[in-house]
Amino acid sequence: MGTPESINNEEILRLLKQAAIKAGVKAWVVGGYVRDKLLGRPHPNPDVVVEDGDALALARSFAEVAGASPPVTFERYGTAQVTLPGHFVEFVTARAESYAPDSRKPDVRPATLEEDLRRRDFTVNTLLMDLDGNVLDPLGGLADLKAHLLRTPADPLRTFADDPLRMLRAIRFAAELGFQLAPDLIPAIRELKSRLAPPVISIERVTDELRRMLVSARPKLALELLDEGGLLEVILPEIAASKGVAQSGYHTHDVFGHTLLTVEATPPDLLLRLAALFHDVGKPLTASGEGTFIGHEEVGAEITRTALERLRFSQREIEVVVGLVRLHLRPVFYRSEWSDGAVRRLAKDAGPLLGHLMALARADIAASAYPHPEKLDELQARLDTVMAEEPSRLEPAISGEDIMRVRGLPSGPEVGRIKRRLEELVLDGEIPPRKEAVIDYLATHPEL
Repeated sequence: MGTPESINNEEILRLLKQAAIKAGVKAWVVGGYVRDKLLGRPHPNPDVVVEDGDALALARSFAEVAGASPPVTFERYGTAQVTLPGHFVEFVTARAESYAPDSRKPDVRPATLEEDLRRRDFTVNTLLMDLDGNVLDPLGGLADLKAHLLRTPADPLRTFADDPLRMLRAIRFAAELGFQLAPDLIPAIRELKSRLAPPVISIERVTDELRRMLVSARPKLALELLDEGGLLEVILPEIAASKGVAQSGYHTHDVFGHTLLTVEATPPDLLLRLAALFHDVGKPLTASGEGTFIGHEEVGAEITRTALERLRFSQREIEVVVGLVRLHLRPVFYRSEWSDGAVRRLAKDAGPLLGHLMALARADIAASAYPHPEKLDELQARLDTVMAEEPSRLEPAISGEDIMRVRGLPSGPEVGRIKRRLEELVLDGEIPPRKEAVIDYLATHPEL
């Protein structure tokens, strides 16, 4: 047996076969592992279904032969989990499930292997592989895999009612794999969309699927399918509100269409794509009859904060995305006439968000008919120059304590006002960025 550090997928299959023989059970690898293996995609975490015997016994046997820690077991559901370096192996006894309408906790009973497969989400996830690597296709999953089609093993109304999260999984798989949804899936999603809410499905599980959609290869497709299925208004009502909000000028789409193009134009970074998704979310509330949206970045920042808090994103993630939404117009409005001070001010205000902000601006411009996208290259070159200045003009040269000492002031708002004014003068190049120069200016300019 290999050491835990050297275990690969083939070794896991060999160990599973050894463990199954030892435990006296018949087992198959099922689901995403088999699907992705046939698609040539990595999938290090096998799901194992036991047809004849006890999944918990197989899990204990596997942990022993693999030299792993004892399995974590869930006896009520007949499931167990074994963790190895780089792998997570889940075991389940073939079962059938039934659900109460207001609950995601199933009543579980033993079942045949075919019954177990029919209660799964999609036919491409019902493919079986024996522990020698041979694939078995009882429900037509191979044909659907070849056709790049997502189809449910049972009536989609039943499949989605059993687990409403599967509606989001269908869209996420379409975005990740480039598959089409079978024609009966979207109507079923529309009919059951109201079930995608607590207490049936937790916000955390919904958000996890949304995260995965946004970093997929096709985030625009995911958002389009969410809209088509009526789920956008359920989980992202702020984005749904942008549909039909007309724009003028260089824009070629309504706010919703422009948003989708902006998301599509960003690299697969979660926070950047969230910022692209929300960057114009303030426009519906600030729309005027003249096609302007004055202040939409500030309104949008607050809407974004509320939405991401509802979706249970972390505070760190929220602050990054809100900051990007608030600043997103600054690079777009760049002109060659900007002073170096204005360029420094942008760099200072953006701080560590600057790289993401520039990427967002490029996507925002690419999603419209803006005539001079190359201006962002000029802005980036100027940003690189001012950020490379030594000593830096972006860092405060003196502290509030220095100001109180030189001016004989008590702590208070006046100290803050003076400090901000000195920082502005340094940014604009009026004062050298050295502490002694700033203190000298402070001492010789009482009108400051």
